[in-house]
Amino acid sequence: MSSYELTIRPATFEDDEELVELNRVIWSRLSEVSPKPAEGARMFDERHPPEQYRVAELDGRIVGFVRQVPPTPLATNGHVRQIQGLGVLPDVRGRGVGDALVDAACDAAREAGARRLTLRVLAHNTPARRLYERHGFRIEGTLHEEFLLDGTYVDDIWMARSL
Repeated sequence: MSSYELTIRPATFEDDEELVELNRVIWSRLSEVSPKPAEGARMFDERHPPEQYRVAELDGRIVGFVRQVPPTPLATNGHVRQIQGLGVLPDVRGRGVGDALVDAACDAAREAGARRLTLRVLAHNTPARRLYERHGFRIEGTLHEEFLLDGTYVDDIWMARSL
């Protein structure tokens, strides 16, 4: 691994434009079921405040993000958090950025009092599945043919780990 200074920090409103562009660059049917973000889209809004995000910075540039949230508003589910988005720029993949972001999501979930962290990942997204498995996530279920992407039915995999 080359020497570089990777920083993981909470997102701020000032990161919005850079994160929108990052999200447009990384968009792929490998990981996305929603349409590609449009020009002028915003990353942050009422349902997606900066507090839900951690960003990875490398040499002063945002190179990745992770979003971690309560999966439901129910008090009975308050001990669980869910990763609802993780992305890393292609030119820095393989340098530990994704690992650092997953660790940051686990830390943030623990700080919020969570005992479990869950996520959903498309079955054909092998790189993401391997990343999560390295961090102790295990498959808890499969939603068969949950999405129709470019004419192909794709399974949605439910993964989780204890904190």
